[in-house]
Amino acid sequence: MPQTPEKLFEPYKLGRIQLKNRVVMAPMTRSRAPGYVPNDLMAEYYAARASTGLIITEGVSPSVNGLGYARIPGLFNQEQVAGWRKVTDAVHEKGGAIFVQLMHTGRASHPLNMPEGAKIVAPSAVALTGKIWTDQEQQQSYPMPHEMTEAEVKEAIYEYVRAAELAIQAGFDGVELHSANGYLMDQFLNPASNKRTDQYGGSDENRMRFVLEIAKGAALKIGADRVGIRVSPYGVFNDMGAFPGINDFYGRLAKELSDIGLAYIHVVDHQSMGAPPVPTEVKELIRKNFKGTYVLSGGYNADRANHDLLEKRGELVAFGRPLISNPDLVEKMKIRAPLKEADPSTFYTPGPKGYSDY
Repeated sequence: MPQTPEKLFEPYKLGRIQLKNRVVMAPMTRSRAPGYVPNDLMAEYYAARASTGLIITEGVSPSVNGLGYARIPGLFNQEQVAGWRKVTDAVHEKGGAIFVQLMHTGRASHPLNMPEGAKIVAPSAVALTGKIWTDQEQQQSYPMPHEMTEAEVKEAIYEYVRAAELAIQAGFDGVELHSANGYLMDQFLNPASNKRTDQYGGSDENRMRFVLEIAKGAALKIGADRVGIRVSPYGVFNDMGAFPGINDFYGRLAKELSDIGLAYIHVVDHQSMGAPPVPTEVKELIRKNFKGTYVLSGGYNADRANHDLLEKRGELVAFGRPLISNPDLVEKMKIRAPLKEADPSTFYTPGPKGYSDY
């Protein structure tokens, strides 16, 4: 008989909020925000998943320069605050909790996806390989990004911190800093994309500086217990990859983030989606060095989630794709009901199909 996953459905205290269970909705880009502003359809989508312990939104740009994908939302002006307020109110009315994920796309961008006057910025002038979707001209090559000046680096840090402040105005319970998957924060961490020779590049300490200054700034602005972070050691998405000394690097980064007092660290493992496995040693080192909550992720089902919670590998477990097609995932896992399959052709398309109609 399968083990009853009681642990997964136990309440959990995360910072200043009480989660009704340990199921986390993973952040997933859904591209349903034309004009970069959250809308009623998005409020409906998130509210339908409020039975999870914690919702983490799709990646939301803290800057006009971070809107690199088609139809992704931002959080840097009052119109966007008002749009997000609809979402947070809808989730809270159903008894849910919700963090916004702050994601600046950095070099993973195309001008056709961005408002007029936006710039594609990165730690260094190193272009991504491959193609990116644009609604106007379909797949396009990534352009060469503009290497940020030190003043522009400081401005980007300020934008993240300001977005954290706006998140609380919009009714969010907290923010997740997206420092994974080859987006701007991760671009600073990894020597494949960071070739700088100033205080934000070169040594391990310098490559961590951008991330740590954002984390410190957000913690000071809204409280460290309302700030989480997502990291992806060994991730290969967006031309990332392992580098010499990577385990020690992430172990040290985890300790520094722990010292700031962040609420949680969310560790990406996309092995279930075909990415290389994340070695157990680096996960254990992060776990040892980070004293806050550890969020597990990576192709989990209820039994495996419960097993890893009981083994104390983490305190919360993130579920992604199953929640796209099963808004009632928590209830289904409790009774072992079969899950609906998601339709990948509708993951990033506009409108309700494959979004709010499951």
